[in-house]
Amino acid sequence: MLDFLSRPFDQVAQEPFAEPPDLLTQILLGLRLDGVEYGRCVLHPPWAIAFPAQRSARFHFVGHGGAWLRTPTTDWQRLNPGDAVLLPHGSFHVLASSPDVPPVDIDSLARKAVSENIYLVDGREARQPAQAAIAPPPPPAPDVMFCGALRFNLDPLHPLMAMMPEVMMAGDLARRDTTVPVLLDAMEREVAQDRMGACAILARLADALAASIIRAWVECSCNNPTGWIAAVRCPRIGKVIAAIHADPERDWSVPLLADLMGASRSSFAESFTRTMGESPARYVAKVKMSQARRWIARDGMRVAVAANRLGYESEASFSRAYKRIIGHPPSTARAE
Repeated sequence: MLDFLSRPFDQVAQEPFAEPPDLLTQILLGLRLDGVEYGRCVLHPPWAIAFPAQRSARFHFVGHGGAWLRTPTTDWQRLNPGDAVLLPHGSFHVLASSPDVPPVDIDSLARKAVSENIYLVDGREARQPAQAAIAPPPPPAPDVMFCGALRFNLDPLHPLMAMMPEVMMAGDLARRDTTVPVLLDAMEREVAQDRMGACAILARLADALAASIIRAWVECSCNNPTGWIAAVRCPRIGKVIAAIHADPERDWSVPLLADLMGASRSSFAESFTRTMGESPARYVAKVKMSQARRWIARDGMRVAVAANRLGYESEASFSRAYKRIIGHPPSTARAE
């Protein structure tokens, strides 16, 4: 959870909410990404790898050569040496030396552990067999990729996560954040020098680069007059959102939230819905269910206890609300 949203509202309310940059800074300072695993992939053309959908984000950096990227909703995009891409939702995608090469699953490739959560990936299984020839040409130089899986400290239901696009290209955002090209250059040097411990250093650089890509994307989104970022930047609505996240167990009614904003009920509801794209009641319910999922999955809390803490009259009514918001019963949260 974001640091400033986990503190008591009376403490948060004393801080400078009126200045949008301060609030955005607190949001980004609270964002954490941790590498689940990384792999240095040496791939000999022609090759193609399919990455199945997963809960963790995916990250790819091209060290040598190049690659083509495709997702179910995007056409093939070229990645050149020094390019990096973040897929925050862990969507299914394919990387290939050429768009016409049939892919193999990433899990079918052999890999050798270098250290904890860092691997060398042997891409020979991803290479397609060449047709027999009398005098085969010399093999092309391999493509070198650094690929990883990262975990956000935000629940997938968090509005910031929901707003993120399927694909974030580092090059598209480099103009907004001078940190991005510096980190890309550092990663490119590590790959080129191939020194001892390079994989571990690349993993840490990748964590920082992924966070910088998201920060640049947030700053690019600040000009949008609607959505969660716009609401958080608004001193009045931002105060309401912070209060909801700081105390999800409270019975947040529309009159109570309107008083907090200093507006009439109708004016508050209209302003909140117009900016956020959903009603205050729907937003409160999503925050409550996000909190419930963390309690059940992380802390092992019983469903009945979570229902009681969040103010539901019965476990059955809570379970219905949970399934409506999350998409499956609360009992399945422990397996996530």
